[in-house]
Amino acid sequence: MTPKEKILFSEEQETLLITLYCRAVSGEQLLFNDPKSQEILESIEYDFSRLKVPLKTCLTVCIRAKKLDDYARQFLKAHLQSAEQEVPVVLHLGCGLDSRCLRVDNGWVEWYDLDLPAVIELRGKFYEETDRYHMIAASAADLRWLEQVNAQGRPVMVIAEGLLMYLSEAQVKALLLALQQAFPGCQVAFDAFSTLTARSVGRHASLRQTGAAVHWGIDDAGAIETWAPGIRLEEEWFFAQSELVERMDWGYRLAFKLAGAFALVNKAHRILLFSLSQ
Repeated sequence: MTPKEKILFSEEQETLLITLYCRAVSGEQLLFNDPKSQEILESIEYDFSRLKVPLKTCLTVCIRAKKLDDYARQFLKAHLQSAEQEVPVVLHLGCGLDSRCLRVDNGWVEWYDLDLPAVIELRGKFYEETDRYHMIAASAADLRWLEQVNAQGRPVMVIAEGLLMYLSEAQVKALLLALQQAFPGCQVAFDAFSTLTARSVGRHASLRQTGAAVHWGIDDAGAIETWAPGIRLEEEWFFAQSELVERMDWGYRLAFKLAGAFALVNKAHRILLFSLSQ
C-alpha cells in the first residue's frame, strides 16, 4: 500500500483542506464532479472530521468553483487559438490542491498555479509541470512572483479563489495594481466577503479548527474602481443566482432563495469580476 502524504501546514494554509474536502465529496450531492480532488483526498493523511465542515459550506464551495470555472471557460472561448491570436494565460493565485487547471484545460492555454512553498511542495506530488503548466511557490502578496510569469502581452486572466479575504486591504490593492501594470487589459475574478462577514466568519466551525484569520471584506465592490483609472467592475455575482441551487434538496433551495431576496445577505459572500486596463 502506498503511504499517504502527511499534512504539515500553517493555520491559513490548512484552510485549503476545507475546499479540497468539499470538492471531493460534492459528487455525492451531484453538484460538482471533481475526480482529482477525490484522488488527492484519499492520498493524504489527515483527519478531515476535525474540520467539522457543514454541508452548506460544501454547497457554497461548489457553487464558487463552478462559477470561477465558467469565467475561465468564457475567457478561453473568447481567445481561441488561431494564427492571428496569442496563446492565452491563466493565473490561479492561492491554488491549493485545486484541479481547475485540468477541469477547464482547452489544450493550448498556458497555466500558472501559485501558492505558498509548503503547498506547492505537496501539490507537486499530484501534479506535474509541463511546457504549458507551471507552479510558482510564493505568497501572492510578495509581488516578486510576477517576474516568473511569461505573458508577453498575451491575454491574461487571474483567478483568486478563497484567498483575498486573508490579505489586508492594502495588500489586495497592491496586488490588483501590480496585475494591472504587469498585464494591462487582464481580467481578475475572485470571491469577496462583506465587512460584516469578514468580522464574523472567524466563528465558523471549520475556520475555528484551523485558526485562520480573515482580514479583508468590502461592501461596495464598485469602490475598487476608485483605486486606479482603468479598473472596471464587470460583474458582481451572487451565490443565489447559481443554477446548482435547483439541484439541491428543497431545504437548501429555500435557504438560498431566501438569502437572494436580501441585499445584505447576498453581499455577505459573492464573486467579483474586474477588468484592469491602463
